[in-house]
Amino acid sequence: MSQSSAVEAVIFDWGGTITPWHTVDLREQWTVFARGMGAIACSLNDTASAVHAAEEAAWRRGRTEGTSARLHEILQEAGLDPAHPALEAGLTAYREFWEPHTFTHPEIPSLWESLRSKGIRIGVLSNTIWTRDYHREIFARDDVLHLIDGDVYSSETPWVKPRTEIFLAAAEAVSADPRRCVYVGDRSFEDVHGPQSAGMRAIWIPHSEIPTEQQVSHQATPDAVAHELSDIARIVAAWSLGTDA
Repeated sequence: MSQSSAVEAVIFDWGGTITPWHTVDLREQWTVFARGMGAIACSLNDTASAVHAAEEAAWRRGRTEGTSARLHEILQEAGLDPAHPALEAGLTAYREFWEPHTFTHPEIPSLWESLRSKGIRIGVLSNTIWTRDYHREIFARDDVLHLIDGDVYSSETPWVKPRTEIFLAAAEAVSADPRRCVYVGDRSFEDVHGPQSAGMRAIWIPHSEIPTEQQVSHQATPDAVAHELSDIARIVAAWSLGTDA
């Protein structure tokens, strides 16, 4: 992208970017799920282990093959019948487990309003196994849904970040030229290497403690680093003026 190109859109990662970073016990989420289904002690651990293993396998495929997954597919891969009468109770417990980790960072509303006031569109692109409706319910709960011009979730595409295709889909969702899009995220492989491969600029927020098993060896240098969300408006303004951030 030309250094003098005006920024048309800023597209944000969700977990660890729009939401503050949380260290989550990923095995515990499935124990809560199994308990919610009413699993007795002898089967609770087996159910939780099976779903946890299926989810881990899905994310590994994403990192190595760039393919996406969906929550219902993971449950089926773990051997759970989608028609099981207790499944919805388990999913309710699962969502309750996640709710404290889904709240929008308090700096996001003012940042998005500031960018939009300058004619810059706001997008969301997330690697997720959750549905679009679930994510939008979260944004509506936090009163920021109306600030989003376009959103893409890997669960509704064949791909995950850093595949170029999903970044191009995000640019299309906000009706912007990828070369005039900026992507913001907390993971170097997915959120710096990925958007740069699609012709976007990348702002890295290096505040998340990415587990070792989720890291991928690669080489990528962000176009800018934001240590606080409030830095983003300044960086984007400088780029729009054709100056260095």
